[in-house]
Amino acid sequence: MTPVLYEYWRSSAAYRVRIVLELKHIAYERVAVDLTQGEHRSAAFLARNPQGLVPALDIGTAVLTQSLAIIDYLDAIHKAPPMVPADPAERAAVLAQALVIAADLHPIDNLRVLNRLTSQFGADQAAREAWYAYWMVEGLTALEAMTAHLPGPFLGGDTPNLADVCLVPQLYNARRFSVPLDAFPRLLAADAAASTVAEITAAHPDRVKPQA
Repeated sequence: MTPVLYEYWRSSAAYRVRIVLELKHIAYERVAVDLTQGEHRSAAFLARNPQGLVPALDIGTAVLTQSLAIIDYLDAIHKAPPMVPADPAERAAVLAQALVIAADLHPIDNLRVLNRLTSQFGADQAAREAWYAYWMVEGLTALEAMTAHLPGPFLGGDTPNLADVCLVPQLYNARRFSVPLDAFPRLLAADAAASTVAEITAAHPDRVKPQA
């Protein structure tokens, strides 16, 4: 069957999966799950993903969750282009770069955390944005140092890899929140290179945003 991607258009985790689906030229269907309307907490969606998080990819025989797990599955069944190197040490390095964003930075800047800051601790918008920027800058500073020595134009060299797939949505979010990015020239160069790839631009939130 054609895979079905349950997602929210502005979710960076869903954005990652869209990029990989496009890069690997995998046909798929999209089903919108509106986080702002609480659709991810509906009984129907929780039956697909008990975490109530997007994305979820229905492949017919299973519903896959967690963006990096979904990407790992896609990489296993569609080899080209590969998202991680074959060499074990190089693979570990790329995974570490991707996890700076996917495991350390993104989760504590996610919408549900920002909402909890308000509901439990009374954080106003300025406090939410300060929290967001602090963790964004900390994560990107580390990633810049980890990748500064790598050849370009992508973090993956001549072609985008899993680190690029995680970076592009995170910089999209950083710009939405007006986080200064001048201190990250290596990351900005990789992002600029990604913006010239048709498959990556096809996955951009502005391209999949529901029409009013």
